[in-house]
Amino acid sequence: MTTHQNTLFQGEQVKEALKQSFIKLDPRILVRNPVMFTVEIGTVVMLIVTAFSFTNHSQGSFGYNLTVFLILLLTVLFANFAEAIAEARGKAQAESLRKTREETPARLLVDGKENQVMSSTLRKGDIFLCEAGDTIPTDGEIIEGIATIDESAITGESAPVIREAGGDKSSVTGGTKVLSDRIKVMVTTQPGESFLDKMIALVEGASRQKTPNEIALTILLAGFTLIFVIVCVTLKPFGDYANTPITIAAFISLFVCLIPTTIGGLLSAIGIAGMDRALRANVITKSGKAVETAGDLDTLLLDKTGTITIGNRKATHFWPVEGVNENEFIKACVLSSLADETPEGKSIVELAEEGAGRLTVKVPDGATFIKFTAETRSSGLDTPDGLRVRKGAFDAIRNMVLKAGNSFPDSVEGRVKIIASNGGTPLVVCQNEKVLGVIELQDIIKTGIYERFERLRKMGVKTVMVTGDNPLTAKFIAEKAGVDDFIAEAKPEDKMNYIKKEQQGGKLVAMMGDGTNDAPALAQADVGVAMNSGTQAAKEAGNMVDLDNDPTKLIEIVEIGKQLLMTRGTLTTFSIANDVAKYFAIVPALFMVSIPSLRALNIMDLHSPESAILSAVIFNAIIIPMLIPLALRGVEYKPIGASALLRRNLLIYGFGGVIVPFIGIKLIDLFVSLFI
Repeated sequence: MTTHQNTLFQGEQVKEALKQSFIKLDPRILVRNPVMFTVEIGTVVMLIVTAFSFTNHSQGSFGYNLTVFLILLLTVLFANFAEAIAEARGKAQAESLRKTREETPARLLVDGKENQVMSSTLRKGDIFLCEAGDTIPTDGEIIEGIATIDESAITGESAPVIREAGGDKSSVTGGTKVLSDRIKVMVTTQPGESFLDKMIALVEGASRQKTPNEIALTILLAGFTLIFVIVCVTLKPFGDYANTPITIAAFISLFVCLIPTTIGGLLSAIGIAGMDRALRANVITKSGKAVETAGDLDTLLLDKTGTITIGNRKATHFWPVEGVNENEFIKACVLSSLADETPEGKSIVELAEEGAGRLTVKVPDGATFIKFTAETRSSGLDTPDGLRVRKGAFDAIRNMVLKAGNSFPDSVEGRVKIIASNGGTPLVVCQNEKVLGVIELQDIIKTGIYERFERLRKMGVKTVMVTGDNPLTAKFIAEKAGVDDFIAEAKPEDKMNYIKKEQQGGKLVAMMGDGTNDAPALAQADVGVAMNSGTQAAKEAGNMVDLDNDPTKLIEIVEIGKQLLMTRGTLTTFSIANDVAKYFAIVPALFMVSIPSLRALNIMDLHSPESAILSAVIFNAIIIPMLIPLALRGVEYKPIGASALLRRNLLIYGFGGVIVPFIGIKLIDLFVSLFI
């Protein structure tokens, strides 16, 4: 998208996030985050204690209590800032999108007359005109004409695309620009339901709901918070028994340091950032659940054409009949393809012009082109001097040759079978009803697709190719591309049945599609990704829309989903490990004066109970903003398997979560002890 940011923090976004950090102190807002809500309660209590200690020092000095209060306030503000900066990044995108929506004029057709209106007044079923230079005011389907469209405002891709009436390339998106020609478009969405509106709602977080995993983690963190409330309360009688009065400041500081404030402060930012990363990959996700589910996928269904292969078969080899001069055969192949405007026909001409010994053939004067028809299943060229060249399907050319009383070579029939068994398409060429040879067309596997499927396999995702090809061809392409399974001669119900079978086995399934016949499977799949160039039915059925129209984007979405889950998991591991370290920092220091035997547990050799508490709460506060970039950017994902990932996370974030606080708290203690 044109609103992409290259850096995590931009001046305007930081200013807005700082403002929102204070607005989010409203308990009605903060109560949605139980961990930080309890920290806010502790902060309010410390405000009262600080005011009380101004005249009464039974709960510690005024300066000490004020310091604890300010650090706790900063802790809440830092947590609010993490969420606000994630939201601000999205709102920056939303602002430019809203501007596009509100300021775009539309040329509405009413009873054949053209009226100038604003895009916000358009309704579903209205028809408007667009010419070169016009911005398309809202989503629609082209009902008349063809045009070149610049979709960079939505997709970020500079290469223009062609959209035309009929077929599956008729959909246009509001905010894109017409570069050439003239089109008549019918509005397909109601006000507030266009892709611009959905993107605005998405990036602003207005429609964002917590995902099941996020809800479960929130409940878990709330449980941890309740447990540590009980732990802190039980320290009061222990302190009385040890003749060590514990101040309210110490209680609250201990509580705040023990509860998982780190992950509690970053949880919302992680979820928002996950959806934001999907949007930056030019994929609209209708819910955060879809992104998260993508991270847990077991099975992935992909169309063969345009996904695994480049979409058009290309000529790869000329096979002349024995006794036929190769150059003469190639010349006939080119003559039969000069009027063929299909990508396959053009590839035949291109192959003939490549390399040494290849020919450049000119059209004979007075030649008549014979176009391909479903009835003849062949095309070619006739010249005034009686030359007839035909290229077509094996059985069509064979019938033509045999009907003329000529023989059909066994070698050609054998070559046709070999090409078909290798997943290719054979086209037989004849001249004056005599067979000259065979052109081999092959589906060209996309560069790097084998490696990408191998990457998915390492993630534990099973890949399934869906194709209308016969089983023999499908098997060949599947093996060559490296997919795990395939569905040949696939009908809409075949896709549905496969998805249901996988789901009944407890698996999560993703499906990609762009046609109306894909809609049932897109709706059934746990993650349904529709192409933006596809039909309205497909886009409504899926829970994601790929604005780049790149079916292999599913692979990227899987990685984004796994990165989201990994980021949440690793920061949770770090947070819990952090709490363990802070426990060993504060508790021994609190009681080491009255219980000398606890000095052995004061392994950091902290200066005093007061410095230990201040050092721990200061570290607890500053670790949140230090981890904001990681929460927004996400943990780097590597497809190395679940067990390997677990070991890696425990080693880096578990071990690191213990070591970093020990070092950090000790350094802060050395500084704090200078002032106590």
